[in-house]
Amino acid sequence: MKAAVLHEVNQPLVIEDVSVPNPGPREVLIRTAVAGLCHSDLHFMEGLYPHPLPAVLGHESAGVVEKVGSDVNYVKPGDHVVTCLSVFCGTCDNCTTGRTVLCTDTTVKMLPGASNRLSWGRKEKLNQFLNLSSFAEQMLVHENAIVKIKKEMPLDLAALIGCGVITGYGAVVNTAKVTAGETVAVIGCGGVGMAAINGAQIAGAGRIIAIDTNPAKLQLATKLGATDIVDPARGDVVQQVRELTGGGVQHSFEVLGRKETAEQAFAMLAAGGTATIVGMIPFGQKIELHGFDFLRERRIQGSSMGSNHFRVDMPRLVDFYMRGKLHLEDWISAKLKLSEINEGFANMKAGKTLRSVIMFDS
Repeated sequence: MKAAVLHEVNQPLVIEDVSVPNPGPREVLIRTAVAGLCHSDLHFMEGLYPHPLPAVLGHESAGVVEKVGSDVNYVKPGDHVVTCLSVFCGTCDNCTTGRTVLCTDTTVKMLPGASNRLSWGRKEKLNQFLNLSSFAEQMLVHENAIVKIKKEMPLDLAALIGCGVITGYGAVVNTAKVTAGETVAVIGCGGVGMAAINGAQIAGAGRIIAIDTNPAKLQLATKLGATDIVDPARGDVVQQVRELTGGGVQHSFEVLGRKETAEQAFAMLAAGGTATIVGMIPFGQKIELHGFDFLRERRIQGSSMGSNHFRVDMPRLVDFYMRGKLHLEDWISAKLKLSEINEGFANMKAGKTLRSVIMFDS
């Protein structure tokens, strides 16, 4: 199969001929239909987060099952699936207490053969990325890394649910548990930020403030549910939010992965408010907070992939789309071939796109 391989950080992805074996007992071979370009991939491409190389990146994807292993009974050939990097073992302490997104045994006990899933050249090892590696024409994954969806759901839109949508929506609904009438601010209106805004609308938030420097993204945010917009170019972000709300928001969501915006997310809280950090702050970087603010019971927390229970959440998100509550068509800025992947990441870094997707049948 063809796959986009990262050989060195800060170097373009290279399209290579890659080999993939037949599925093991609990593995599923998927014909990749669509793979989204996510900022998380870019973090690893730029070395902001470490990962063994060479590797096939990509983790936001949808496709069709081609083959299944001998012990797989969840899916069959022909089923449509969405992948999720939150693969779970089902037996560790976190899994058995309902926090499968924080599974601790995926590499130690459950996936001992994962390092042998991909190879290239003279059988040289290729590292699989987040147990998925979706920048490839096929994916060989554990059955607990996929969710079956309705065939009526367009696969290009379904792929978005696999990372960007579940991360933003889940941060609002699962991690922060926003309730009807509460005030929300979202810092960053990329794909994940838009999902947080749309999720806040679905949750019934009373006021949703979208914060970004891109006028086009702010305009789209209002379509997805934002009641107010804030442009940091027009002055201090925290002050603008405090003036809009008369003292601060009950929930803020930082989706950019930056030190300064994480600190702003905490500073714009009302007493008793919660800041949820969704973005990937560069590895090793620290943030600074005013200790006094904790005396008014302000909180800051992280969110991993929207605290998802993906086999429950993703079918619900498909239903939201089918019922007109989730506005996925507005998110896709470009549909690309695999050979155009580096151009897609360049446009992402330049802020020209909301979400680009690789279409493997084009």
